[in-house]
Amino acid sequence: MATVCGIAAVINLGLTHSPPSSKNFVFFASHHRLKLRSCPRKSLFSRRSNSRDSGLFKSVQLDVYITSDDEDEMGEGFFEAIEELERMAREPSDVLEEMNDRLSARELQLVLVYFAQEGRDSWCALEVFEWLKKENRVDKETMELMVSIMCTWVKKLIEERSKVEDVVDLLVDMDCVGLKTSFSMVEKVISLYWEAGEREEAVLFVKEVLRRGISGLDEDKEGNKGGPAGYLAWKMMLGGLLLNPEFYEEGNYRDAAKFVIHLRECGLKPEVYSHLIAMASVVKELNEFAKALRKLKGFTKSGLVAELDADNVLLIENYQEDLLATGLRLSNWVIEEGGPSLHGVVHERLLAMYVCAGRGSEAEGQLWQMKLAGKQADVDLYDIVLAICASQKESSSVGRLLSRMDVASSFQRKKTLSWLLRGYIKGGHFKSAAETVIKMLDMGLHPEFLDRVAVLQGLSRRIQQGGNVDAYLALCKRLSDANLIGPTLLYLHLRKHKLWIIKML
Repeated sequence: MATVCGIAAVINLGLTHSPPSSKNFVFFASHHRLKLRSCPRKSLFSRRSNSRDSGLFKSVQLDVYITSDDEDEMGEGFFEAIEELERMAREPSDVLEEMNDRLSARELQLVLVYFAQEGRDSWCALEVFEWLKKENRVDKETMELMVSIMCTWVKKLIEERSKVEDVVDLLVDMDCVGLKTSFSMVEKVISLYWEAGEREEAVLFVKEVLRRGISGLDEDKEGNKGGPAGYLAWKMMLGGLLLNPEFYEEGNYRDAAKFVIHLRECGLKPEVYSHLIAMASVVKELNEFAKALRKLKGFTKSGLVAELDADNVLLIENYQEDLLATGLRLSNWVIEEGGPSLHGVVHERLLAMYVCAGRGSEAEGQLWQMKLAGKQADVDLYDIVLAICASQKESSSVGRLLSRMDVASSFQRKKTLSWLLRGYIKGGHFKSAAETVIKMLDMGLHPEFLDRVAVLQGLSRRIQQGGNVDAYLALCKRLSDANLIGPTLLYLHLRKHKLWIIKML
């Protein structure tokens, strides 16, 4: 017997107003995606029944892979069913009910294929499938066949640039006749729009789906539900930008966040999961923005570009503030509309936002909020936040974060104090950095060589600026006691007396 692959490889499989397609594919269902495979084709009929008018099939271009055994199985009932259904004198269900015993499963599949062709009554195909469902005659092959037909119809509508409402109507019809797929048909339509470059139509499609309240939700392993808004937001975040100037900007990750907010401002209610995707896009944008700022500072330091003036600094700060405000707005919606199980994820997203923005005290607050929500942050995140707080000289936050060292291993203590030390170095707090080095030595921990050099160089520059040598001398003595540096020569120049004083420490 021929398989569904053979049956579904039909020329001109589409809606009655669609143009013939140059290629024929079978859509094989899988979760969240469809694989395409082309099928070989042969002529469906090599013979005609003497009692049938050969003109009935002259305009029918059915090319499928079919064996001679299949042709022999097509009895008089098949041809009679086609004629009766084409006359439309009676309801399709009545015709099929009357001929139920005379039609095999194979012949019923071919009836579906016949009416799914170009120029045929596609509604009849839907009604035939609906009758099959009611009669419990839909097996796996028939279901896959109908799915392939529906996918082809949807694809043709998109290629023809039909109205979004027509595509949604087709999905509604599919649901009404009981067609169930092992993948999200809504997500498949979004992917087809996206791959065709019809980005604005993808947005309009999601709006129409949300407006009609069509269910297209799939649960992940944690029980969180995704849907059309989240799927399109995810597409936007991963690649390809919408170019609608009304509410999109080109060249950043903010499109996903703007899209979700735009839906809410239109009075629609995107699924909670879409807000988490939008928050992830804000994190990505903040991260990219921070990278750009570091490059800019490097160019400024090397003299390739001029120092930023006050106006540009203000623009940078405002842009970052806008991103953080967007993330907070989205998080509030998730907390209001989502369950307690999502609170930990929300605070994790906020933590990532504040880390990318270099906001130490706010990031520390999210660490404790995550803990209260039952979601434990990674140990490295505590150290990263500690370094940010140290760079900003947030003494109270540093003290709270260091309290974790009481139960930490020796390796983890060195790692944590190294992050603290580098935070002080980055923020230019070299006196605190020297105290951290001495604290590490007292605990039997040796700071990295480059870290020690950076602290000594920073203290040396401070001596030239302010003349305070106490911190420098104390650090040198402690490093010498630990055999981490050799003897230190201290030079003191008394300009008034033109005198140099040299002392070995």
